[in-house]
Amino acid sequence: MPAHPDRQQTGAAAEAAARATLEAQGLRTLASNVNFRFGELDLVMRDGDTVVFVEVRYRRNDRFGGGAGSVDHRKRRRIVLAARAWLAGQRGLADAPCRFDVVTAQGEPPECEWIRGAFTLEDV
Repeated sequence: MPAHPDRQQTGAAAEAAARATLEAQGLRTLASNVNFRFGELDLVMRDGDTVVFVEVRYRRNDRFGGGAGSVDHRKRRRIVLAARAWLAGQRGLADAPCRFDVVTAQGEPPECEWIRGAFTLEDV
């Protein structure tokens, strides 16, 4: 039995809200919940020619800081490693420009804030 089924449902709702927000802005979903032993990709999307790796962070409130602040150096490194692994398996996308975005979701139902280019490879 999962340790926190409500937490998983809340996380899934936040990811669905993030996906809907980004798709409404014209992005196209390529993959979701891609797991590697060293990291996970919440959403992989396409924004024109750019491959966008999206980290979704849910917070019930901002009392302990927002979701964007929780994407620290170690988390960014894990996202980059997972992005590289994912790209290695994608014919035709390996040389595409890439971007790392964060979507923060807060409340119920989740309200999303999209942070384009939240970090770069130089930040890792």
